[in-house]
Amino acid sequence: MKKRTHFSKMKILLLLIFAPAILLAQETITGKVVIEATGAGAPFVNIVENGTDNGTASDIDGNFSITVGTLPTRLKVFALGFGTKVVDVETAGEITIQISESTESLEEVIVTGLATSVKRSNAANAVSSVSAEDLAGLTPPQTLDGALAGKFAGALITKSSGAPGGGIAVKLRGVTSINGNSQPLYIVDGVYVNNNSISATGLNSVSGAASGGNPSSQDNPSNRIADINPDDIESVEILKGASAAAIYGARAAAGVIIITTKKGKQGKTKISFSQDFGFNTIIRLRGQRNFTEASAEGTGAGNGALFTAARDSGTLVDYEEEIYGEEGFISNTSINVSGGSENTQYYAGFSNNEEDGIVKNTGYNRKSIRLNLNHSFLEDRAKLSLSSNYIDSQSDRGYFNNDNTTTTIGQSATFTKPWTQLFPNELGIYPDNPDAASNPLQTRDLITNREDINRFIVGATLDVKLYEAEKSNLKLALGGGVDYYELITTTIFPKLLQFQKPGNGGVNGVSALGTTENKDANYSAFLVHNYTTSNSLNFRTQAGVTKQTFYRNTVGNIATDLIGFETNLDQGANISVNQFRQEQEDQGFFVQEELNYQDKIIGTLGVRGDKSSNNGDANEIFYYPKASAAVNLHKFDFWKIPVINQFKIRAAYGEAGNFAPNGALFTTYTNTLIDGIAGIVVPVSPLALGNPDISPERQKELEVGFDASFLDSRINLEFSYYNKKVDDLILRSNIEPSSGFTLEFSNAGNLENRGVEVSVNADVLEGDKFNWNTNLIFFTNESEITKLDVDAFNLGGFGAGLGTFRIEEGKSATQIVGNDANGNLVVLGDAAPDFQMTWSNNLSYKDFTLSFLWHWKQGGDNINLTNLLSDFGGTSPDFDDIDLDPAGVTANGPFRIGAFGSGNATPFVEDASYLRLREIGLYYNLSSKIREKVFGKYVSNLKIGFSGNNLINVFDYNSYDPEVSNFGSNGLSTGVEVTPFPTSKRYLFHLAVDF
Repeated sequence: MKKRTHFSKMKILLLLIFAPAILLAQETITGKVVIEATGAGAPFVNIVENGTDNGTASDIDGNFSITVGTLPTRLKVFALGFGTKVVDVETAGEITIQISESTESLEEVIVTGLATSVKRSNAANAVSSVSAEDLAGLTPPQTLDGALAGKFAGALITKSSGAPGGGIAVKLRGVTSINGNSQPLYIVDGVYVNNNSISATGLNSVSGAASGGNPSSQDNPSNRIADINPDDIESVEILKGASAAAIYGARAAAGVIIITTKKGKQGKTKISFSQDFGFNTIIRLRGQRNFTEASAEGTGAGNGALFTAARDSGTLVDYEEEIYGEEGFISNTSINVSGGSENTQYYAGFSNNEEDGIVKNTGYNRKSIRLNLNHSFLEDRAKLSLSSNYIDSQSDRGYFNNDNTTTTIGQSATFTKPWTQLFPNELGIYPDNPDAASNPLQTRDLITNREDINRFIVGATLDVKLYEAEKSNLKLALGGGVDYYELITTTIFPKLLQFQKPGNGGVNGVSALGTTENKDANYSAFLVHNYTTSNSLNFRTQAGVTKQTFYRNTVGNIATDLIGFETNLDQGANISVNQFRQEQEDQGFFVQEELNYQDKIIGTLGVRGDKSSNNGDANEIFYYPKASAAVNLHKFDFWKIPVINQFKIRAAYGEAGNFAPNGALFTTYTNTLIDGIAGIVVPVSPLALGNPDISPERQKELEVGFDASFLDSRINLEFSYYNKKVDDLILRSNIEPSSGFTLEFSNAGNLENRGVEVSVNADVLEGDKFNWNTNLIFFTNESEITKLDVDAFNLGGFGAGLGTFRIEEGKSATQIVGNDANGNLVVLGDAAPDFQMTWSNNLSYKDFTLSFLWHWKQGGDNINLTNLLSDFGGTSPDFDDIDLDPAGVTANGPFRIGAFGSGNATPFVEDASYLRLREIGLYYNLSSKIREKVFGKYVSNLKIGFSGNNLINVFDYNSYDPEVSNFGSNGLSTGVEVTPFPTSKRYLFHLAVDF
């Protein structure tokens, strides 16, 4: 003990003696990083003491300062777009480090397999990419899918509801399925992310929307990709066609969107903080009818006198302005921390997004926490990557869209006259609305329609170098992930509501509680082998297996005849329960061979095999092949066109699948109670008979195109043509009524999509002070039902008298038909646009940047029924105009009502073209001189700015916005309007600081 104590004292003494010397030994190295070709300072370059986590970054002018423990030392210098450089430093003081731009490091890579990627210059597919700056750097979006609109070719993105919290349909390269899934598969850091729209609110028990002959959900819930925080995303890749998406097999017919979130980088800890404040307003009000005493009298007995009295007393109310005229407050707060050592890098982020709606008591709040880790070990032979995300969100969505009870806020407002007084008295008691079944102000103020989400998304990948030699190597890639969420929907319609009173046909209050537990998991294991011959021919082989499991349990509880002011389910006299459960397990394998001859000729062959418990035979394997080739002509010696520095021709073919929709494989029965004995029976509704022999829908796509770059890549051109065929469409066919059913699911059709995609990007001006980059995208898509083994049928609308979609051989899959004035069924329009075009620009002058994005959608028709409903109420803004009647005699309101009475759908199908300024942003980066004077060296960047969404909207469509869908974000029938929640424009002010 004495020896040990003596030794400890000696250590303390030595430490006291040498500590000042150790501290004095620290040396400070200052200097500047410059670009070798120009001599200009290189901003935001990482300078790290090699082998440690001690590091810094150069400022906007390239200057840096780093303190090291001892000299000599080695500094590792690296940044995106530049080659890595290691510098030996012998003495302290000023040094200059030259770095050179690296074409290879600048080269964008895209996914070609489940465990590999390829340089874009060698890719044989048209894969679109959206960077973090393009996604959320210009105007912070409300949701991820909404942020993609106008950013790449080949997509029709439609907002199905203007309610905060999402509700967006994304269709890549046209219609993929009639009855099955039409939304792309989303992959986030290797995790299969669920994007369901689950309606468990009980709204239909009040609205009766699905009881009017169309069973489709019209509750317009949000879709779950809205949970992903766009600010966490580093990049997005869109695999639009089967030729690229075949690697995901049976789930990829509608395309794949691959999302990579932000990761930490080696160097000192970086802290970033951003705050946005702003507000939103409605894009456009429809307006009011210009009433006169005579026209008011025409809406009902005595209304002329009521109108005159209200007009004279100044009490006329614009109920559209009253309901939709709010300026919703927006606040987005984000903070993230990143950094790391040579072996371990980390990224942690927190965000809080709050947005009130343009209708009182609506809004969206999302809190997100993310932690990503990368760790290299076993002397850099192994790398482990972890990504984790927790989301807590709440969305209050109001009560809108179609109903058969005239009780939604939108429908009741269309019947309400401006002289009708609906405001509560001093006791808070609302009067009944004499014009409609509900008082829209009372409904707005008292009902609850809320979605609550608690969600965990966790993924991990492990890459291990099993073998390395001079010309070959072998890697093992393991991956897995879980997406788990609990969705709680709460719907409360108090008994005080006008339409809930028993005397008005109500049920004395409704309280509904829905719970959904969803858990999706995916696992994969791959081997990747690279071999290069002596003449630079590279073979890359990958093979592996995958497994996915999916589980969902939705329970809906509805209580009516509530006791007092209670909202608990057990306080209702009548309670009904429904439950939906689904489990699925998929297994598959994937094999792919890639050949690359000196980056001149690149070829790929692969096949995916999948089996699923969702198939009639759970052990049957369905195969999805792919093949592609690209030739970089500019790499060959014969290329003698200096102005064209890159020219690549490419062709690709691939197949992908789409599972049968729920209910297609097996018949669903319902419960019954006869003489006190429980049992099951065939439902009364015309539910189709299941078919256990049904096979998945199969998409086959051929894509050809070329990529070219001009004037040292200052101008880049991409052109693609595709032909996408979908065979074995799952449809409902008529069967003998003696079977007990009227319909049966069967593989009974084929469809085809053809389209062209063109993208041009140009650096118009490049200078020391002023830069201008522009990007133009143009694309088209045409569809055709090429085979139909069943009779032509209508779907997705409200019948031929109002306009509906029709599936018919030889015709467009999105055609809209209806009866004309002579009672003939004719084509009235098509939901698909003739073309879409976007034009984006980024301009910078000194420390200012201006960016904007215009989006032009030409053609594409909607079925607009909002005007008809306001015609019934006599309140349409154009009720008294005369521009619909070909004879020029009948006013618009009576003309539409007369058309409805005669079954003429012609007035209800309208052109939905628009020109829209989707995004605009103006920012100022505080110069380094001012920043250092004010904040010292603690702040490395400070940016302030203004941005907006949808600030300019040009369209002739006779309602709030052409982007609308009564039937939600899934299915074929987008573009049907029935008194929706209108969309809004957003104004935001920004502050971003990096420490």
